[in-house]
Amino acid sequence: MRTGRRTEGGGHGGSGGADGTHPDGGAARAAGGTGRGRAAAGAPGGRTAPGGFGYSAADEDKRRAVRRMKALATGLLLVVAVVYALAKWAGAAGAGGWTGYVAAAAEAGMVGALADWFAVTALFKRPMGLPIPHTAIIPTKKDQLGQSLGDFVGENFLSGDVVRRRLRSVGVAARLGTWLAEPRNADRVTAELSTALRGALTVLRDSDVQAVVGEAITRRADAKEIAPGIGSLLEKIVAEGGHARVVDLVCARAHDWLVYHGDSVVAAVSGGAPGWTPRFVDRKVGDRVYKELLRFVTEMRDMPDHPARGAVDRFLTDFASDLRSDPGTREKVERLKSEVLGRGEVQDLIASAWGAVRAMIVAAAEDEQSELRLRVRGALLSLGGRLAADDRLRDKVDGWLEGAAVYVVTTYQGEITALITDTVAGWDAEHTSKKIEAHIGRDLQFIRINGTVVGALAGLCIYAVSQAFGG
Repeated sequence: MRTGRRTEGGGHGGSGGADGTHPDGGAARAAGGTGRGRAAAGAPGGRTAPGGFGYSAADEDKRRAVRRMKALATGLLLVVAVVYALAKWAGAAGAGGWTGYVAAAAEAGMVGALADWFAVTALFKRPMGLPIPHTAIIPTKKDQLGQSLGDFVGENFLSGDVVRRRLRSVGVAARLGTWLAEPRNADRVTAELSTALRGALTVLRDSDVQAVVGEAITRRADAKEIAPGIGSLLEKIVAEGGHARVVDLVCARAHDWLVYHGDSVVAAVSGGAPGWTPRFVDRKVGDRVYKELLRFVTEMRDMPDHPARGAVDRFLTDFASDLRSDPGTREKVERLKSEVLGRGEVQDLIASAWGAVRAMIVAAAEDEQSELRLRVRGALLSLGGRLAADDRLRDKVDGWLEGAAVYVVTTYQGEITALITDTVAGWDAEHTSKKIEAHIGRDLQFIRINGTVVGALAGLCIYAVSQAFGG
């Protein structure tokens, strides 16, 4: 895999020379942008390097600081080397016994400086380009380090017990209740919910929603037989006398219609008489029929216990029973239902209902004094107050949150840790090494400086002890 990435211009730490030149740099440049060409694309100034890294101005500042610390550590090594040479020269010239102490301290300081230089350099590349085992650790062990990092995060941050303990210590429900109990916070949440609702309704296409609503209503109506339900409802209405007002209305309207259209009724009755009857007879028969009809409707309107009303009650009761238990009646109702739902006018009416509902919801969401927003705000304030005062409710909400969080981290722990390991595996080895060195290299250079100083002190002490006891 490292060879493949190197071919694509990533490079392996220490495998392409100190300047990062790709072994196939000429061919890569001819191919257009790999090798050193791609390395140049990862230069500072906001451009992105291979492997997805982006070098910012802050990164470049850190790299300059690392270079300064390298120069300081290397300069200190050169200083102790010069001190060692001068001390040896002075000792050979007979300057005195003190030169041995200085030379021993300087010699040990050089050894410490070189040892720590090797250790620090071995983290990021091969010292002096030599193929020494267990060097260039970060470039060669990058994928293993990513896997270890993913496992560490999974075991120590994404375990159910850790998440549960952390959430329990935070007390989310109590904090949420206290926060929501403040009117300004409830107003803010209400406004955010309204914005989200308007955004969601704006994103949804009316044609799609209308098709879904129409199909859902039609499917639901087709799947459920409606005759028994209608029969039970009708039976209950008749038993409670709820249909009486409808009968009153029908009788009143029929009476009024007969009063205002008496001539039409008489003319209709007379016009249906045989042609051989005298016209005045037809007229008298028409008048008689009209008067009897008007008397019947008037009595039915004014007499709650009229026999015709009882007949209506019996008819409705029998019809309700047939709707519930008669297969023929139920089959006819189902056919009628299918015919009504299949009509284009009905489907258009169902589809257009979404537009009306959508407009109503959007208007309510935009109006700060709408009943919808006022109710939502009141519900949030009430919830906040209950969460702040009710221990049992807080415990229940905390339990829900803990259970949900534990479910997420335990179910998707592999996907979360894979994000870490896969991301690290996709990084370019050389640029990974440079990025890490830019962030921690300054502190590592202090190790070299400390190694020089500590080595010198240790060498001085060892030499002094050997002189004191061994002559």
